[in-house]
Amino acid sequence: MTTSASQNAESSSKPRQSGTKQLPDWRGETVSRLRGLIKETLPHAVEEVKWRKPSKPAGVPVWYQDGIMFHLEAFKDDVRLTFLKGASLKDPKGLFDPRIGRNAMRAILIHKGDEIDDEGIKSLLRAAAALNATSARATR
Repeated sequence: MTTSASQNAESSSKPRQSGTKQLPDWRGETVSRLRGLIKETLPHAVEEVKWRKPSKPAGVPVWYQDGIMFHLEAFKDDVRLTFLKGASLKDPKGLFDPRIGRNAMRAILIHKGDEIDDEGIKSLLRAAAALNATSARATR
């Protein structure tokens, strides 16, 4: 691997810390809080920035542990924590938005002024990691 390719690979796998600086409002605070919950709940999960494009030049932070688990995006009116295998997770607190549920994905939408259910989100984060671990063991 050349030095420039190595540097590009390194930069794309670094956690996206600049995202909150780009969002100096409630969305930045919400992204920062959710990132903290993820780090606290799944300290071994790896955060990488993916899907850079003109409409999202900073990319989208994605978390992996035995495969991709979820990603976090800030939009104009909400912040979304999207679980790639969310349809396979139990959601006893009803945190997943019923409008966001294509195929296997499910998302938690947080709007300005919404209360964040830390324990409910942590429970879903742990469930996503457990599901990935189970799937990883089954394929070995």
